[in-house]
Amino acid sequence: MVSSSHEALHRIFQQEPGLFSRVARNLGVAFPPPVSTSELSTDLTEIQPLERRVDTLLRMDTEDGSFVLAVESQSRPSADKPASWAYYLSHVYAKYGVPPVLLVVCPDRKTAAWAGRQFEIGPRQWPSLTLRPLVLGPDDVPVIDSPDEAARDIPLTILSAALHRSEPAADAILNALAKALKGLSADDESSAGTFIELMEQGLGTTRAAELWRHLMAVDLSFFQSQTAQQLRAEGEAKALLLLLGHRGVEVGEGDRERIVGCGDPEVLDEWFKRALTAGSMTEVFEGGVG
Repeated sequence: MVSSSHEALHRIFQQEPGLFSRVARNLGVAFPPPVSTSELSTDLTEIQPLERRVDTLLRMDTEDGSFVLAVESQSRPSADKPASWAYYLSHVYAKYGVPPVLLVVCPDRKTAAWAGRQFEIGPRQWPSLTLRPLVLGPDDVPVIDSPDEAARDIPLTILSAALHRSEPAADAILNALAKALKGLSADDESSAGTFIELMEQGLGTTRAAELWRHLMAVDLSFFQSQTAQQLRAEGEAKALLLLLGHRGVEVGEGDRERIVGCGDPEVLDEWFKRALTAGSMTEVFEGGVG
């Protein structure tokens, strides 16, 4: 069964095809940004009853020419995959007559290292095919933990969070993304909702997914009523306690009561930002806030 986190790692390129040219630069390959794109059928099945489907398939038309981008989300090494990938590329080339490029997106370093190998297909004396995927792993996408930077490229920030989802940096990325999406929602609520869904999918069942759900649930700041402000403060407190638990910071009973009893969302937000790097509750509370 295909997992939701698997889906997000290739669907982000459907949502924002131009993301490919931006992340390819991190891999040392220069692709011009697309002038236009079109989604192609991912069904590569032939007449024979053998179903083969690539995750995402996009035709990218640029000022330099056209190519077909096949995006595969790969969560673990698989001995069968190189043969499938070679089939995808040769079939796409035969069908569309356009040069194909394979991008494999891996949420962990072990899988990325495996997928980044050069796969040779054929006898050792003379391999007939050589497969060279472009591979995106955690080391190929930067940690984006600034709200301003996140707002400049939300799709890249989603990819950053998805690929770093099991690392400590995920908390700061998600906090920055939440603030960036809050700004986007004021102008384009539909796109913001799509990105929120993609981010939740991309986090899978990691602990970061629970933090993301709390961050999304508590952002009621656009309401000004006393009840809404109280609800927001309660949600901020829960998110802060969750973050502290994830980071292994010891929270005493008095500290917990102080957090839960704080009714000021701005104070709680300041504590949350400090908790992203703090090693103790003293560091969270210091500075005269609250």
